[in-house]
Amino acid sequence: MATRSGRRPRTRGMVLDRIRAARTISRIELAASSGVTPATITQVVRELMAHELVVEVGRGASTGGKPRTMLQLNPRARYAVGVLFERNTCVVVIVDLTGRQVARTSFPGTTLLPPEEALAQVAARVEALLGTAGVERDRVLGVGLVTYGPQDRRAGVLLTHQPTGAWFGYPVAPRLSELLDLPVLLDNDAAAAAIGEHWLGAARSDTFGCIYMASGIGGGVVLDGQVYRGSSSNGVEIGHITVDLDGGPCDCGNHGCLANYADPTAVIRQAVATPSLGRRLELDPDDPDVMTGFGRIAAAAGAGDPAARALIERSARLLGTAAVTLASLFDLDLIVLAGPSLTVAGPIYRPVVEEEVRRRTFARRAHPVRVITSVSGSDAAAIGGAVLVLQSELAVLELDAPARA
Repeated sequence: MATRSGRRPRTRGMVLDRIRAARTISRIELAASSGVTPATITQVVRELMAHELVVEVGRGASTGGKPRTMLQLNPRARYAVGVLFERNTCVVVIVDLTGRQVARTSFPGTTLLPPEEALAQVAARVEALLGTAGVERDRVLGVGLVTYGPQDRRAGVLLTHQPTGAWFGYPVAPRLSELLDLPVLLDNDAAAAAIGEHWLGAARSDTFGCIYMASGIGGGVVLDGQVYRGSSSNGVEIGHITVDLDGGPCDCGNHGCLANYADPTAVIRQAVATPSLGRRLELDPDDPDVMTGFGRIAAAAGAGDPAARALIERSARLLGTAAVTLASLFDLDLIVLAGPSLTVAGPIYRPVVEEEVRRRTFARRAHPVRVITSVSGSDAAAIGGAVLVLQSELAVLELDAPARA
């Protein structure tokens, strides 16, 4: 999803984002907060209004002179699609220009399907949801496809042999774009969840960390309102920090990784090794449906089963190590817990992670570190994928087309 260079597109994008963040704002306030001249703001707003992206919504309170005309995004002017492509589940959401979710569907993951067949299913679900929601295709900016890494974000290619070797090097974004005839942006699920939280206001901060857990563990960090990506857009892979120097090898090439001890697959493996628990919950370590098995353990833990509770709390303490690492590396004062697994077991994870952070964070005497759960729950990454599309300059690039009547 390449964008065109030039000051005007960047200014348009900045103005759209400031109007979105403020919800309602005047032209004078836009100029004051952005440092852009009032004349330029007036011209940019005129262009945005001509293309129905921005509307006037009445007058603000008078400050002694003429009341200011307030501006707001037109939610129905454009839409974006977000797709969470996970081993065990797929979630498709549609959001309007403000980031508000207007439609959603989910279906079992495509773990063992070849890429072509799996993406055809995803494309069919996206088409069906657009039809059900009554969203006109010419108002859809694009699709944010978010999944695990490592990945080549710019090329839209996965660089992992998971869930099968057929996916390594497969151009998932270009192929889905062909199937849907829409631009497709590939991104990391944890990074998407983090930027989605920032847009939707749960974090109430321009700098925070996000720990994301579905079938695996990932991380994201937002710094001054921008997601941190690293040199290859595979930054903050918190699931692959070492928590056991003498631990066994991980598929990533490291040893003793956090994921090997704390992610849902590891918790299921530990539960199966506890014979009474594994039999009681009918767990199968070879079942590719990791989320269902983990959900059973989390439900048992929530119901007071001591063996299940011990496993979930151990995973939570290890996740607390990840949170401490994030907070210490980036001097954070906020950690958001997101993703399907942390939605299912969040009531257990959050207080345990919070206690680890409270006791062990390097800067705890300088400032506290809060731990909160995502407002988007299990849809955080899918919504974030759609938000990443909105955040791109696709919206402003369309301004070269004639305005709709």
